[in-house]
Amino acid sequence: MNEYITVIGGGLAGCEAAYQIAKRGVKVKLYEMKPKKFSPAHSNKDLAEIVCSNSFKSNLLTNACGLLKEELRRLDSLLIKIADETSVPAGQALAVDREEFSHKVTEMIKNNELIEIINEEVTDIEEIAKEGIVIVATGPLTSDGLAKQIQEITGQDKLYFYDAAAPIVSKDSINFDIAFYGDRYSQEKKKEETIEQWKKRLEKQESDEQSYINLPMTKEEYERFWQELVNAEVVTLHEFEKREIFEGCMPIEIMAKRGIDTLRFGPLKPVGFDDPRTAKRPYALVQLRQDDKQASIYNLVGFQTNLKYGEQKRVFSMIPGLENAEFVKYGVMHRNTYINSSKLLDETYNLKTNKNIYFAGQITGVEGYVESISSGLVAGINAVSRWQDFQKRGFGDVEKNHEIVFSEFTVIGALAKYISTSNEKFQPMNANFGILPELEGKKIRDKKERYMKLAERSLKNLLDLEVKWS
Repeated sequence: MNEYITVIGGGLAGCEAAYQIAKRGVKVKLYEMKPKKFSPAHSNKDLAEIVCSNSFKSNLLTNACGLLKEELRRLDSLLIKIADETSVPAGQALAVDREEFSHKVTEMIKNNELIEIINEEVTDIEEIAKEGIVIVATGPLTSDGLAKQIQEITGQDKLYFYDAAAPIVSKDSINFDIAFYGDRYSQEKKKEETIEQWKKRLEKQESDEQSYINLPMTKEEYERFWQELVNAEVVTLHEFEKREIFEGCMPIEIMAKRGIDTLRFGPLKPVGFDDPRTAKRPYALVQLRQDDKQASIYNLVGFQTNLKYGEQKRVFSMIPGLENAEFVKYGVMHRNTYINSSKLLDETYNLKTNKNIYFAGQITGVEGYVESISSGLVAGINAVSRWQDFQKRGFGDVEKNHEIVFSEFTVIGALAKYISTSNEKFQPMNANFGILPELEGKKIRDKKERYMKLAERSLKNLLDLEVKWS
């Protein structure tokens, strides 16, 4: 029996799992193939690289992802703590300076005496599992060699879908004769800070209206843009790839082809704004979100794309205010790997057919940064509990009482239950209130009030679990 736990993958889930294991006094061998080998979407040599958006989504408790972050804060999540420390203004959302975030995570992991980082690609999980416990947290961009073995272990013939990232532009190249700052949710945010502890913490954070840049469009400007967008050249995909695009990261050009008004009711909705030039609501509106602490670069919100680079420059420069835009980074589509966890894993992210193997991160079918961190925390805690049982009873003689299952009333637990519940149409899932059990008693019609009640119930169940642990 190994005197350490192996974690494969130095992304969000892998780093969180490694931290949770080391925090409990157990050694970790953390395998990360960078910088010796990079995936098609990775370029930063640091751990916990943020590939797509720099947003960790809402901080509001009336948003499921905001509640999930609060649960993780209360459980001492390293990565959420660092996300808070490296945050950039983003209205009611938590967005990070992606370079600073990854660098800080890397330093924290490197400086932990119980964690050994090994920069090698792993292609044989089963061999490691023969001698100890392993957490597979290789993420949505799992290397071909390891993906092949995961297919063999799980008996799956399909392990992936496709999603896309949005482009980033330089702020200095934006035309502020047209563009203006503002956050559509800034007023709502103040109304919802009703849980005292959470409110006090948020009151310390400065409100910065410059976190979003808004680009209003007239009807004529929007329709010209839409026409060019739906006819622009894309990077060619094979037929089977076209069927595997994830709905949650739909390329904007595919979304646009669903109808001329689809974008106006989606990422380009103008609700909550008036064009300062006309004092009227614009026909459509593009938002740009701050991407670094210096506020020097901004990403196009909702503009995940598979357009060719030249077409991105041509079409997106048609957006008023971006006519002279400097594109620091173009959008790109990439393959995301995930397993059918509903048949393969239990609520601790443990593989049913080999109890020495855990999975964590987006490879399990949790979709999103915070959701991945959550799975890493659960897998890490449970891996330690199982390892401790091994020490007491001997390798291969472990009872079920080692499992630490989070309440389904928490978002952490509800996600774990979702991915481990049999589902013939299983697909990746973000945190949402729909996966939580309904409130008991009379139905609350006001959505925000209902969500706040769900949040209060979640945090109480989390507190009860912490008391039980102690």
